[in-house]
Amino acid sequence: MTTPDDSQLVFDKDGVRLTVEDAVATVTLTNPAKRNAQSPALWRALTEAGRSLPGSVRIVVLRGEGQSFSAGLDRQAFTPEGFDGEPSFLDLARGSDADLDAVIAEYQEAFTWWRRSDLVSIAAVQGHAIGAGFQLALACDLRVVAEDVQFAMRETSLGLVPDLTGTHPLVSLVGYARALEICATGRFVHADEAERIGLANIAVPAAELDAAVRDLGAALLAAPRDAVVETKALLRGASGRSYEEQRVAERAAQARRLRDLAGLGD
Repeated sequence: MTTPDDSQLVFDKDGVRLTVEDAVATVTLTNPAKRNAQSPALWRALTEAGRSLPGSVRIVVLRGEGQSFSAGLDRQAFTPEGFDGEPSFLDLARGSDADLDAVIAEYQEAFTWWRRSDLVSIAAVQGHAIGAGFQLALACDLRVVAEDVQFAMRETSLGLVPDLTGTHPLVSLVGYARALEICATGRFVHADEAERIGLANIAVPAAELDAAVRDLGAALLAAPRDAVVETKALLRGASGRSYEEQRVAERAAQARRLRDLAGLGD
């Protein structure tokens, strides 16, 4: 997906570019030479992107330049040198449990804002989406994938666990047994399976990925914003409610919408 000529550049740094055009923001991973491998600096830039969105934005598209969406964590993190100006992961492992927990929590912030109630986020995924790349795609509400997509959760094969917020949405989408099998084996999940088991909303030829994302974004923008926000909140909370509790939540949400439509809202 090319950046529209009339879009506004908000920032472009540390492998992340944020542009905004009307109600649509695009967050682009911009290091195709390294298959958009991730680093703490990139995670901080992603967190900043979420904090920098204008209030007019309703749709956020996440994409990666080049042949791969994101090949995951940059392996430089596991070298003694780590990244310039950053503690290596080996150094972090020598710290206290509290310090390590705080650092991981900071990293996770790059993955948490994509499901904000006032936004709908769409990951446009092509090529490799490995490890942290898989989890970044899972952080979004929706996923449109190219037919060459290859999802894989490789953390377990490296002696680690997925810790960038990907486990909850993965289980929600495909169920516990399938999620365990995907994570424990580290195998690839390709486009046809991803669509079949619910990881992908739409799978299209690579040449049609941009158009499919635009069409989905336009369809989402066609509905009134407040109705989408209320509906998203209802669906997000459904798994934590009983059937009866969900009925109550539906009634309360509908009452708010009816009052707003009648001009009787707060």
